[in-house]
Amino acid sequence: MTEDIERTEPGEEPWLTIVGIGDNGLSSITPEALSYIWQAETIVVAERLDTVLEGLPPKTVINWAEGYRDVIDRIVALRGTPVTIIATGDPMHFGIGSTLRRQFDPQEMRIIPYPSAFSLAAARLGWALQDVEQISLHGRPVETLIRHLQPAARILALTSNAATIREVAELIVAKGYGGSHIHVLEHMGGERERVSLLTVEDIIEGAEEFADFNTIGIHLVRAPEFQPLVPGLSDDAFAHDGQITKREIRAVTLAYLMPYRNAMLWDVGAGSGSISVEWMRAGGRAVAIEQKAERIEMIQHNAAEFGLSGLQIVEGEAPDALDGLKAPDAVFIGGGVTGEGVFEACWEALKPGGRLVANAVTVEGEMALISLQAQLGGDLVRLAVSRAEPVGRFSAFRPMMPVTLWSVQKGWA
Repeated sequence: MTEDIERTEPGEEPWLTIVGIGDNGLSSITPEALSYIWQAETIVVAERLDTVLEGLPPKTVINWAEGYRDVIDRIVALRGTPVTIIATGDPMHFGIGSTLRRQFDPQEMRIIPYPSAFSLAAARLGWALQDVEQISLHGRPVETLIRHLQPAARILALTSNAATIREVAELIVAKGYGGSHIHVLEHMGGERERVSLLTVEDIIEGAEEFADFNTIGIHLVRAPEFQPLVPGLSDDAFAHDGQITKREIRAVTLAYLMPYRNAMLWDVGAGSGSISVEWMRAGGRAVAIEQKAERIEMIQHNAAEFGLSGLQIVEGEAPDALDGLKAPDAVFIGGGVTGEGVFEACWEALKPGGRLVANAVTVEGEMALISLQAQLGGDLVRLAVSRAEPVGRFSAFRPMMPVTLWSVQKGWA
């Protein structure tokens, strides 16, 4: 491109157009969408879609095969010049549109979607989309699926390639859902479209070969054991050294933390990371701060077991380890509330309207919480839990250490 190209100014027509197409190429799109492809000076396309450019006037072509980050940088450098990206399906549903929206203002972009793979798959299978989990395993660890495994659940998933199908089947069996079914939908909307229904065991045994361009529909069986969606997972679900927020206390703690989608949690003194794991399973994001190396390993293990690759782990001791972290929407101090400057650093960083919850089991920790509650208000609760355990031929309730919980919301001013 030359330096004298006229660039788009605010208020003018969008310079960046993203056109979603189907497996049958340009014949799947509207005349309006086709016009933006013809008019573009630069076309960005995946290697698999190169053939759709046949017959078009000469253009500058950028292929995603050059490297994802490099291509994004080139698009940013072309800002203001006519650029069209050809993508499959709906660019705003796990697509490039949502990625570029973080780079550009909405008025700079024109999105022309094609029905997403989820919509096409739901139509083929007769599944109501509002009743189905919709996830992407494209370029993501297959363990991302774990948090969605529930008895009788139906899940639609994008894949990276044919190998993903077997990986999914093996994971489903490993998590106790043997006998479940997977619909494999290949090249939907194209001449090579095929829909297959197999059990996970059939897939593992290699009964079929599949195209790399596919979407899968998973229908799980009912399982005798599973991880519920509500907080309060069994302590045995986590690797820990005994220093774990126990199940009953954890459920109450999460209730006071009030997780919500995409909210950022600081889990200070994370231990096993059980609070972070449960927060993320409720839809939030989390940073686990822990100073002991052996517990860092347990947090990593637990995050992997629950398919939570997005858990950020910071090795270090608060308050120093908090420097540079994104401001939290909520903070949990499970250990170290008596540490010098820990509460102050957390409270200063907490966003207005955010919630802070701190637990203590020692007299000193409880005194610190009582003092803070006197200054800032909030709820102060003592939790005492006893569990029935064998005593010879009988059973008796054995009390756990009482926990004092303080919960407070930061003002909006």
